[in-house]
Amino acid sequence: MKRTYLLSALLLVSIAILVSGCASLDRDAGSSSYTSNEAISEYDTVTEESARQVSGAVNTASMDRKTITTVDMSLEVEDVPAAIEQIAATARASEGYVSGSSVYAHTYEQNTWRDGYITVRVPEAGHPQFIDEVSQLGEVTSRSVSAQDVTEEYIDVTARLENLKRQEQRLHEVLNMSSTVEEVLSVEKEIERVRGEIDSLTGRLNYLNDRVEYSTISIRLTESDRMVYSWGLGDALSESVRGFISMVNALIILAGYMLPIVILLTLFGGLFVALRRMARR
Repeated sequence: MKRTYLLSALLLVSIAILVSGCASLDRDAGSSSYTSNEAISEYDTVTEESARQVSGAVNTASMDRKTITTVDMSLEVEDVPAAIEQIAATARASEGYVSGSSVYAHTYEQNTWRDGYITVRVPEAGHPQFIDEVSQLGEVTSRSVSAQDVTEEYIDVTARLENLKRQEQRLHEVLNMSSTVEEVLSVEKEIERVRGEIDSLTGRLNYLNDRVEYSTISIRLTESDRMVYSWGLGDALSESVRGFISMVNALIILAGYMLPIVILLTLFGGLFVALRRMARR
């Protein structure tokens, strides 16, 4: 009887061990059946959550205002080429650079003068001092300063860029889990799309940083002893009036020369007619 009880107990223990082993195998099989499709689904969920987290973090973070400063001014100087060279040297001394310049020569009624343009980029913090130094080269005839606030765009681009980088990292993890050629091609296509957006946003962010860090200053230069003229309707009307007066003067002069001749011809004609009438009688 005792032997029977002992055998029954051993049988029950064996069955319990067998059942627990099968359950463990089922769990292992279930964990190994984690496919790339499930990983992609999880990737979509994670990226959506990370987008909200990154956007919220950037929006709530304290950030200095991002402004793009543009200055337009006109300067009257004695020598335009020399002034342009001086402005370029001042820009380089301010750790800036010249983005474009030009000089034009004009001639009108034996008079020649020049004007020109120069555009420089100088660090934002140093542009007020740069303008003060340039203003000493001549007489400032006009100046305007504009500041475009791009803080909101800067925050949005930064948040989207961080989110796309997280997506790209997660996609590479999904790619390592892919087991078929179709899944690999699908994930690689998505990686290529995300990488293209990252490159585009990176370029935009670099452009904003450059425009914010360096002010753009455009200067028009003219010489103080230039000949001022225009070719508008007023000039055309003036020329017409002067031409009409000249023509009238010429007609008067011509009439003065022709009047004695007309008088003589009239006298001779009257005498000829009188003599002919006498001859007929």
